[in-house]
Amino acid sequence: MTNKRILENAASTLLDPLAREQLQGLDWLELSCTNAGSDHYPVVTVGSGPPVLLLHGFDSSNLEFRRLVPLLKTNNTLIIPDLFGFGFCPRPEHTSYGPELVLNHLDALLDTLPTDQTIGVIGASMGGSVAMELARRHPHRIDRLLLLAPAGLDGKPMPLPPVLDQVGVWFLGRPGVRRGLCRQAFADPDSNVGEPEIEIASLHLKVPGWARSLASFARSGGFAGCGSPLPSQPLHVLWGEQDRILRAPQKRSAQELLGDKLESVANCGHLPHIDQPELVAQRWLGSECPP
Repeated sequence: MTNKRILENAASTLLDPLAREQLQGLDWLELSCTNAGSDHYPVVTVGSGPPVLLLHGFDSSNLEFRRLVPLLKTNNTLIIPDLFGFGFCPRPEHTSYGPELVLNHLDALLDTLPTDQTIGVIGASMGGSVAMELARRHPHRIDRLLLLAPAGLDGKPMPLPPVLDQVGVWFLGRPGVRRGLCRQAFADPDSNVGEPEIEIASLHLKVPGWARSLASFARSGGFAGCGSPLPSQPLHVLWGEQDRILRAPQKRSAQELLGDKLESVANCGHLPHIDQPELVAQRWLGSECPP
């Protein structure tokens, strides 16, 4: 089944009604990405008002923003791509997937938007590091950042060698592992994780080339050390107190880097936009920084 057909079916069959509604804003934009050629890539665009770019995390898709979209779309035009090599994007063969192509793909997406518009960015998990890098690349186009449990702010890239990358992908593709990781991301999985959440966390694994592109990205070392220097734009970070994906040492490193720009969120796991979407919306809509 092609990536387009997977999403066409999902728009009417997904168990989560917010996910089905979000996919009504899906379009396939023709974008030319350096070293990967031109193709049609999935981008959800909904709402009206100043544009905001929403960037999802590692091995995820645009659907992770399904609970935040209804809270922001009346005040903002939300632009939600699948990052290159992830989600429901096409996976060109003979391509080495890694951070630079992710950023080149977003450069191409920004080129489709009016050049006189400034853009806000909300980045979750790995999408937080992507947002940092993108803000430094486009200091005059991106006007502020909200990062949600950003991963990859510190450290160095750690490429996985051949064989280990394949083992890792095999592990991530196992249904039991997938379910366990989904539950681990929530503050209260017993109450908040059911079949709709498991379905969304696993749907993009059906995309042709998922394993190949994920293994290639793992060999690249991924995003790391992206926090310093901080970009010049206003920046705020939300970090769940029950985050079991990013552990205490990573939070301490983030606090040392960010200082009072980092806000701890109670009753929240690794996904503030899922566990606490109202707070995320309040922080974005209320002001650049919390009171």
